[in-house]
Amino acid sequence: MQPDVVSYTDDSLSSPRLHPKGRIIREPPSSGSLESTKSSELDVEKGLEMRKWVLSGILASEEAYLSHLEALLLPMKPLKAAATTSQPMLTLQQIETIFFKVPELHEIHTFDVVELMVQLWDGCTFIIQLGVYRAFVDNYKVAVETAEKCCQANSQFAEISENLKVKSAKEGKDQNAKNSLETLLYKPVDRVTRSTLVLHDLLKHTPSSHPDLPLLQDALRISQNFLSSINEEITPRRQSMTVKKGENRQLLRDQFMVELVEGARKLRHVFLFTDLLLCAKLKKQTGGKGQQYDCKWYIPLADVTFQTIDESESSPVPQIPEEELDAMKVKISQIKNEIQREKVDKGKVLDRLRKKLCEQESLLLLISPCMAFRVSNRNGKGYTFLISSDYEREEWREIIREQQKKCFKSFSLTSLELQMLTNSCVKLQTVHNCLFDDESTGLYGFLNVIVHSATGLKQSLNLYCTLEVDSFGYFVNKAKTRVYRDTTEPNWNEEFEIELEGSQTLRLLCYSKVKQCRDDGENMDRIMAKGQIQLDPQSLQGKDWQRTVISMNGIEVKLSMRFTSREFSLKRMPSRKQSGVFGVKIGAVTKREHSKVPLIVRQCVEEIERRGMEEVGIYRVSGVATDIQALKAAFDSNNKDVSVMMSEMDVNAIAGTLKLYFRELPEPLFTDELYANFTEGIALSDSVAKESCMLNLLLSLPEPNLLTFLFLLDHLKRVAENEIVNKMSFHNLATVFGPTLLRPSEKDSKIPANPTQPISMSDSWSLEVMSQVQVLLYFLQLEAIPTPDSKRQSMLFSTEV
Repeated sequence: MQPDVVSYTDDSLSSPRLHPKGRIIREPPSSGSLESTKSSELDVEKGLEMRKWVLSGILASEEAYLSHLEALLLPMKPLKAAATTSQPMLTLQQIETIFFKVPELHEIHTFDVVELMVQLWDGCTFIIQLGVYRAFVDNYKVAVETAEKCCQANSQFAEISENLKVKSAKEGKDQNAKNSLETLLYKPVDRVTRSTLVLHDLLKHTPSSHPDLPLLQDALRISQNFLSSINEEITPRRQSMTVKKGENRQLLRDQFMVELVEGARKLRHVFLFTDLLLCAKLKKQTGGKGQQYDCKWYIPLADVTFQTIDESESSPVPQIPEEELDAMKVKISQIKNEIQREKVDKGKVLDRLRKKLCEQESLLLLISPCMAFRVSNRNGKGYTFLISSDYEREEWREIIREQQKKCFKSFSLTSLELQMLTNSCVKLQTVHNCLFDDESTGLYGFLNVIVHSATGLKQSLNLYCTLEVDSFGYFVNKAKTRVYRDTTEPNWNEEFEIELEGSQTLRLLCYSKVKQCRDDGENMDRIMAKGQIQLDPQSLQGKDWQRTVISMNGIEVKLSMRFTSREFSLKRMPSRKQSGVFGVKIGAVTKREHSKVPLIVRQCVEEIERRGMEEVGIYRVSGVATDIQALKAAFDSNNKDVSVMMSEMDVNAIAGTLKLYFRELPEPLFTDELYANFTEGIALSDSVAKESCMLNLLLSLPEPNLLTFLFLLDHLKRVAENEIVNKMSFHNLATVFGPTLLRPSEKDSKIPANPTQPISMSDSWSLEVMSQVQVLLYFLQLEAIPTPDSKRQSMLFSTEV
């Protein structure tokens, strides 16, 4: 039975109104003809009857809210008592943070049943006590984070936090329903939203002639203003959506993704709620209207399953030519350059440029990812998303699986509920439309990383780590440790040199090796842990190693890092030991060896072609720095056992040694003299003129340089023939070798002279790198190049450059 708030009879048409102190009082009916007011009185009576039921619902909700606050306070007293003992579960500071302002909220809303029966609504008290709610909301995020950390540190507190008992006054209900601490902490935040909704409902059913109308209107205005200020500050994911049975739907995560629909890429905005996964399309804005979403599909989390490639019958992921990606990056860099210039010149076209940047970055997001993430409904309907890395795919799987443990039941949304939910996504979204900030800076140069060790593993496994860094918003695998077998405490102590291209984040993934393998090269090993750190330009500018620890799911991996800026890394360091090969002019080495191509190049290429042609990421994935340095010393000392050393080393270290040799040449393979000509020739728009120019320039190289390049070029083409397995296309190879084989002399470099200033991704240097990549890509794509012996006879090269 719902309690009656006010009783109305035919004899008494007196209407209740709100006393300034909150009490309901009655006033006698005004005089006048009953006959003339009969119709209006009936309407008022119906309105008041409806209002009565609204009030009844409010009071029932108030009782439930009080029970939640009581359950929240239940463990507080014993925790405080234990905090003063020799074995405290939590510190007093942690208790104060987690339960901040909860006693005050409980006191505000504590009335006996009689008081609740005659009070219009405790919402007026809520309006008066906004300061307490403001303090609670401001502390909410810290309270939840503190509770989570305490749960991880203390299993007993974790057990208590998951089993807080809430008394239910309703008949037939479990008298002690279990709720988690996080759920209960959210109740006051949810009440901020609900108070506005309830006031709105109450006003809707309050007659215009009712004396309480002005007061309720003022209360609604105050509540809406307060809610607006809260919405601007509180984390958007903490907003709630009321669903059936009074449950709270919260947004856990949202991200722009690419969905594969009948072989075509479609940009989607995916929202993960506590009970469902929703895929939406952002509507085009028309008529100055705000953003709107169209729901494409949704799956209750209870029904979500993950498909492997074997289980799905979807078509292969369509690959976008690397040249398109490269061209898109060039456009983005150019627009960012324009934005920076406009800021300096205080121009008035910034909005147009930023809109253009947003469009280009959205297009890059659409065409760049190629890793499949497949989900399906229990009825077998599957959906395929494309993302950029194993890290992101595992993040989505983890959070969905964790939420599924909370045993949500399957359900269906009505069209109205689905429309309401989709409309709410505009306010709930936590990611911005523009994917990258035009003022964002990244690091260009080389990051040396030492992966020391890992602790916290529960069982012996065969473990290895991979390192990823970002470039233009998506991540690339750059290094892989050796597999450390049958241990809970691996000690790799392996150093890698990772090239950074506007990078801001370093990710680490720890894998457990499995025997399974795939023909398409996709990793089937199990991810044990993952974490990431921001690459701070200020802390990494020094020459000293920076030690850090990445904590992830109870596992800790120790790292050391040291950064060398691109400006410093390009300084020529001629070798003082002319008997060696590193840092020595290529002509001097070939003359000493009586060879056309340096021995180091031939030996490294032969070993890679013997056992590295199917290695995923060959030349892109960094080898262990200590192995590379050992090979470098062996070649410099003319060690006769260098072939034996290479046969026992990881093939990525051999590939790294070959790249290091070309990078340390005192003059790049394409020479200082011809560098500017190559970068200008590649920019020619006429294909015939470009071919004539580029080939003429190539054959103008000194003979040792030319023969070595042609030898390397043939090798790289053979590597690309295995692209399906090793994932190294012409473009990927050009990206790796282009900036190494073509480098400007120091006097021609466009890089800022001050190495302490971080180089932004929009700097003109990035455009220079793109040009270097394009030069090598051009030669890789040429079907045939005339040999030096035939160049004098070729009619093609009669035109001088």
